[in-house]
Amino acid sequence: EYWITKSSRRPMIGFKKTPIRLVLITFLISVVSIILIYVDSLNNEPLAIEEITISRDLSESLTPIKSKQIHTVRKGDSLSVIFEDKQVPLNTAYKIFDFDKNNLLSSIIPGDIMEFNYMGNDLLSIEIIKDDVNSILIKTEDEISIVNIKKEAQTITSFGFGEIRDSFYKSAKDVGIPDSIIMDFAYIFGWDIDFIFDVRKGDKFSVIYETEFSEGEKISSGDIVFAEFTNREKKYIAQRFFDDVQGKQYFNENGENVKKAFLRAPLDFAYISSHFNPNRMHPILHKIKAHNGVDYAAKRNTPVKASGDGVISFIGRQSGYGRTVEIKHGGNIKTLYAHLERFNTKLKVGSKVKQGEIIAFVGDSGQATGPHLHFEFWQGEIRSDPVKVKLPSAKPVNNSQRNEFEDLLALNLNKLNEYNLPKYE
Repeated sequence: EYWITKSSRRPMIGFKKTPIRLVLITFLISVVSIILIYVDSLNNEPLAIEEITISRDLSESLTPIKSKQIHTVRKGDSLSVIFEDKQVPLNTAYKIFDFDKNNLLSSIIPGDIMEFNYMGNDLLSIEIIKDDVNSILIKTEDEISIVNIKKEAQTITSFGFGEIRDSFYKSAKDVGIPDSIIMDFAYIFGWDIDFIFDVRKGDKFSVIYETEFSEGEKISSGDIVFAEFTNREKKYIAQRFFDDVQGKQYFNENGENVKKAFLRAPLDFAYISSHFNPNRMHPILHKIKAHNGVDYAAKRNTPVKASGDGVISFIGRQSGYGRTVEIKHGGNIKTLYAHLERFNTKLKVGSKVKQGEIIAFVGDSGQATGPHLHFEFWQGEIRSDPVKVKLPSAKPVNNSQRNEFEDLLALNLNKLNEYNLPKYE
């Protein structure tokens, strides 16, 4: 027998019975809902999908667009090849060549710019730009035509003046004088003044110059009409004048040509690093050796100019001088340029050169401690000091135009007063 005492009783875990009625009701509701949804779908068909088609009439052609192609003429180019490259129709090219009865197209040279103007794929015109003013226009739109075009140019006269505070170049720049005019100013007076060695603080300068403009754009670097420079209380004047014999020249107040037969310094804005000295200690050989020329210190590749008109008598290497150029001038005069970096490749022995023409570039070839130009001035077999030698002058004003020159000089001297030039005391 088993006995269950009071202390051994434990609570029993029980399960409730699920109501059958509730389950049936839920099932019936679900079935009815499904039937109602089905019936509704049969009575209400879904809306048809609407197709929208957007169309555009492309029968009309698009508006042609203007375009341009540029070609810079190079050495060896031919017009027929250029036309082919720019897809100029062969028939049009033939018409252009046939129309050019005056041979205008034969004047095309390397550096000219050709502009091919199109409307869509159709060539309208070809413009050959020669410079800022002149061009050749070839029209091809309807009938072929070839004409020279020259833009109207307006000349503006300007005035500048100042006093040397630092260098001439910086002082002129500070008062707004353009670079090209500064360089021309130094060149004009370069026969009498070395603008590095001779210029002093307090020296004065004034200049009247012309600049050309076309369609609002500057088309020239400017041209000096009148210039004046006071150096150590000595006044120098240069008046531009078109001489019937010599062409454009600059003359002083006495009608004498400011241009000498030789430039005193063959390069711009360098400074003398070693003077003419027969007893100089050579910087490399360390012994007394005559220095029969002048050394101009300058940056490597600074252009070296021919001191005067002449013929190249030597171009090559000379022992301690390195790369050297010698020019034979009239009057039994010779100039020598040494320690060069390189030569003007167009020159050879026998080449004629004009005063101011670039013949070489500054370097340190040969026995040189740094970039500079060694310059010698020979009179016969004697080497003279280029800084002190008396240089022969060029021709004065043509006698038949003397009155014309004096009238022009007086006009420009009066213009200085019109510009209210300050009087320096």
